[in-house]
Amino acid sequence: MTEDDTQTFDSTVYYDDDADSEAIVQKTVAVLGYGSQGHAHAQNLADSGVDVVVGLREDSSSWEAAEGDGLRVATPADAAAEADIVSVLVPDTVQPDVYENAIEPNLEAGDTLQFAHGFNIHYNQIQPPEDVDVTMVAPKSPGHLVRRNYENDEGTPGLLAIYQDATGDAHDEGLAYAAAIGCTRAGVVETSFREETETDLFGEQAVLCGGVTSLVKQGYETLVDAGYSPEMAYFECLNELKLIVDLMYEDGLGGMWDSVSDTAEYGGLTQGDVVVDEHARENMEEVLEKVQNGQFAREWIAENQAGRPSYTQLRHAEKNHEIEAVGEELRGLFAWQEETDEEESAEVKA
Repeated sequence: MTEDDTQTFDSTVYYDDDADSEAIVQKTVAVLGYGSQGHAHAQNLADSGVDVVVGLREDSSSWEAAEGDGLRVATPADAAAEADIVSVLVPDTVQPDVYENAIEPNLEAGDTLQFAHGFNIHYNQIQPPEDVDVTMVAPKSPGHLVRRNYENDEGTPGLLAIYQDATGDAHDEGLAYAAAIGCTRAGVVETSFREETETDLFGEQAVLCGGVTSLVKQGYETLVDAGYSPEMAYFECLNELKLIVDLMYEDGLGGMWDSVSDTAEYGGLTQGDVVVDEHARENMEEVLEKVQNGQFAREWIAENQAGRPSYTQLRHAEKNHEIEAVGEELRGLFAWQEETDEEESAEVKA
């Protein structure tokens, strides 16, 4: 049984009491990759009593780190051959190659191929055999927080999706995996590979990464071009953004409006739709259509195959925008910047 693109869910939320650890505790999980998500999944699984082997290239700089954390390490192919569940946590761009060379030759009927993002399955860059389960367990947080929350006996909300249920046990197993990494402590929402992939890409492009940074830069440029100082433009259009986002994160849009001044609320309510108007909505719909019909996926795949020329150029232009130089100077005024520098220095030494 495979995922139906028209499938919808009733937003069921699962918690610890809904998960049965027996569905995973007797199995071996290969965690391929030891980056942000990989290290958190592997360590949380191991601490939950699951047999874990980390799959890494022999020349990987993470090999010693994983062993230092008390985990068994093997090559991706050896790890996949040993495992009942292969959790694919390497970057999206290298997943197809890892699958073809290390995972596919070592999959057996009844195994599980698991992801934390649906891109390569949804856009057919990885086409698994029909006799394996294909699942997704996706914490909605960076890996270091997934690990920190687990260690603090807290949870991280997550997503669960079943693309292919060859054994009939995929749902129970996926839920047990989610419990083992701490997600059911907070709540796990059921979704589909299609829904997770398309909403994730749209959110990144239209709002969270692309939309926000473009809005910030254009606001900054508008003030500077009108003769205001770059420092004031930075404070008003970028620095204070965190304050507003934190309010929304903690208590929704209503909580944010209740927390700002009446002047800010009236100005925001009357002028927000002037800036982000129906044309922006039309542009967002175009972005969504490119995600839905696969155009963005094809462009990104082709960009990587060509050596990322456009990506490199765009990154260079972004890093050299005036707001970056102004921001680097102004961030040095804040005490939290010193704490951040110390943490980064400690990570490098480690």
